[in-house]
Amino acid sequence: MLDVQPPALLPAHGRRLENEEYLKDFRKRDAEIRNGQSWKLERRQHFEEVGSPSRDALRRGDWEAALRLFEEARDSLRGIQADEEARGSVFHRVRVVEKPLTPYVQWELHSLRISAEYGERVRVLPADAVAAAETHGPLPELTIQDGKVLFHVLYTDTGVPDGAIRFTDPAIVEPWTAYVREAHAAAEDITTYFERAIAPLPPPPAA
Repeated sequence: MLDVQPPALLPAHGRRLENEEYLKDFRKRDAEIRNGQSWKLERRQHFEEVGSPSRDALRRGDWEAALRLFEEARDSLRGIQADEEARGSVFHRVRVVEKPLTPYVQWELHSLRISAEYGERVRVLPADAVAAAETHGPLPELTIQDGKVLFHVLYTDTGVPDGAIRFTDPAIVEPWTAYVREAHAAAEDITTYFERAIAPLPPPPAA
């Protein structure tokens, strides 16, 4: 159970970025991180990712192809992690998971397990652990870069990326960094979670 209540996050206190502007800004700032830590809070249970052959395979219902494509991407993940290690950049992710599991989350957890093998600090938090924090709606999708910039990542109702709101005020970024850090500490390492809850599952339906 995560006892800490989330801070406020008012859109008017940030700057709205369209999707391409957000991606460009995110990548630039990420590449500049030196000896820093970044955090991601992932709450939605379904996304419509674009440009992912494995995601396309899930959409078709070809589970075998979806997993095979994850395996074929290992060299890319290894390269990304090598670059982050060279820069001293450490990435932590909290993945909130609801039951029953959606096909998307089941698929994504296979990918995140591989990412964890190469150094991403991935932990899984059951949705009931954050229920008390969601009386006014689900937690936001967040990425916090080096404790300096917070992106509230936006999606359409169907899960299509829709840009982000960027916050740089320390009075906003620092409390959220502390909150996601607490959530990460309260969550379970993906390795043990995956072996217990994901590995035994049959293939999900197309989604």
